[in-house]
Amino acid sequence: MKKLILLAMLLPTTALAHGGHVEGSAFMAGLGHPVGGLDHVLAMVAVGLWAAVTGGRAIWAMPVAFVLAMLAGGALGMAGLPMPGVEPMIVASIVLLGVAAALAFEPPLVLALAGIAVFGVAHGHAHGAEGPGAGMGLYALGFALSTAGLHLAGLAAGFGLVKIEQRMLARAAGGAVGLGGMALAMGVIG
Repeated sequence: MKKLILLAMLLPTTALAHGGHVEGSAFMAGLGHPVGGLDHVLAMVAVGLWAAVTGGRAIWAMPVAFVLAMLAGGALGMAGLPMPGVEPMIVASIVLLGVAAALAFEPPLVLALAGIAVFGVAHGHAHGAEGPGAGMGLYALGFALSTAGLHLAGLAAGFGLVKIEQRMLARAAGGAVGLGGMALAMGVIG
């Protein structure tokens, strides 16, 4: 099962946040947006992996910081406020969050949360800017729940891998996410 999760994280889907939208209700569109692009999937799973290898308060604080910041960024995007560099920031988030998990990087939690929040704002802005226009509250609820689910998948994979090989496999998964981000940045996949 864990190998399937890792394989799924590396399979190319839509490379950037601007594809893979789900037709139908605003809520369903919101649920579909984060999973419709490999960039979002990799970054959000990486948050869960990093939280799992860090442990302690990070287990809940890292995902919560990302989701709250993402909602703030989503509001900016929905309002039509420009945010230059969103796509490069999203790609950077994949690489840096994956590397943080791979290295089991443990800065003071407040610094980790600040970095995660910056990335959350960028992902949220992309979600909000691509929103359906009507029913934006339901759309935001959808992308928040979908994101939380991806964080939980990263946590579950991380915890499962941590048990097996004392964090080494979870760290390897983080490295794979970072490499996936580099491949997206170089146009190798997507």
